[in-house]
Amino acid sequence: MYKYFVKIVPTMWQRRDDFTLFTNQFSVTRYHQALNEFSDGSSAPGVFFVYEFAPLMVKYSEKVKSVGHFATNLCAIVGGVFTVASLLDAFIFHSVRAIQKKIELGKQG
Repeated sequence: MYKYFVKIVPTMWQRRDDFTLFTNQFSVTRYHQALNEFSDGSSAPGVFFVYEFAPLMVKYSEKVKSVGHFATNLCAIVGGVFTVASLLDAFIFHSVRAIQKKIELGKQG
């Protein structure tokens, strides 16, 4: 017995020049079950297709991002790198200081 589960999602692709393409995306899942003479009779031999249509449409559209958007993203990345670097520096500084204090007190280990 073979079962194929087909999921279909309506999709709209829209380019910047207003060209629109209506299409569908789909995925297929296959299920196979071997039947023998000792089966309980609840399964019939054959090939079965189960279709599932999505009730929502997916829309993909091209958009141009401004230079301001690029500058904002760049500032966010640079700020994040500096923040992580300063946290790492503070952790290393305090760890080294704690180890030096233990060594000065003669409590190694």
